[in-house]
Amino acid sequence: MNKKRYEKLDGIRGFALLNMIVYHTVWDLVYLYQFPWDWYRSEGAYAWQQGICWTFIFLSGFCWALGKHTWKRGITVFLCGAVITLATLLVMPQNRVVFGVLTLTGSCMLLMNLLDRQLQKLPSLAGLCGSILLFLLTRNVNDGYLGFERMNLLKLPEALYENLFTTYLGFMEEDFHSTDYFSLIPWLFLFLSGYFMFRFLKGKRVMEYLRGSLLLPVEWLGRHSLVIYMLHQPLIYLGLELML
Repeated sequence: MNKKRYEKLDGIRGFALLNMIVYHTVWDLVYLYQFPWDWYRSEGAYAWQQGICWTFIFLSGFCWALGKHTWKRGITVFLCGAVITLATLLVMPQNRVVFGVLTLTGSCMLLMNLLDRQLQKLPSLAGLCGSILLFLLTRNVNDGYLGFERMNLLKLPEALYENLFTTYLGFMEEDFHSTDYFSLIPWLFLFLSGYFMFRFLKGKRVMEYLRGSLLLPVEWLGRHSLVIYMLHQPLIYLGLELML
C-alpha cells in the first residue's frame, strides 16, 4: 500500500465513475435507442447527473496539490478532452462534445499552475467560502444570468455571449450545441472550492481518515479514472449495439 496515497479519495472517485457509467448507459438507451423512460428527464435524474459532475470537479480540485507533474497532468487531461471533441465531431456530429468535462478539468489544472502562488496568499477558509459563493452566484451564467438554478438574480449583457471563446469561458453563444458542456465559469469556482478545502484540511487529523482501503475494486477504478473515462462510452455503445 502506498502510504502517501489517500485510498478513500480513489474510492469516492471510483464510485462517481460507476455512477457516470450507469448514467451514460441510460443516456444512450434514451437518446440513441429511444428507450421510453420518462424519469430520466426528471429533476431526480438531473440531480443524479449534477451529483456526479460536482463530485468529479470538486475532487479534481481537492487532489490537485497531491500529485506531481501538475503541468503534464493538466496537458494530458486537456488533450484527452480534445480527442473526445474530435472523435464525436467525426463520428457523431449530432451528439458532439465541445468543451466537455475533460476540457474543463484540464483547463483548471493548467490555470492552477499559474494561479497557485497567488492563491497561497489567501487564508484557506476565506478562499473556500469565496469560491463556494462565486460558484453559487455564477451557476446560471450559461443561461445569461447571475444566480443559482431556478433563482436568477441579475441578467447579464447579451454582448458577452458572442463567440466560441466566450462560450468556453461560460457566456454561451447562440446556437451552440454540446452534449457535455462545462465552461470555465462557473465550474472553475467548484474546482477552487476543492483546492481550498484541501488546504483547509491539510495537516488535520481528518486527512488520516482518508487513508486505508475500504473497497479495492472501486478504488482501482478511481486510480484509473482517465483511461476508463476515455473508453467507457465507445464500449457502452458497442455493447448496446451487440445486445439491441
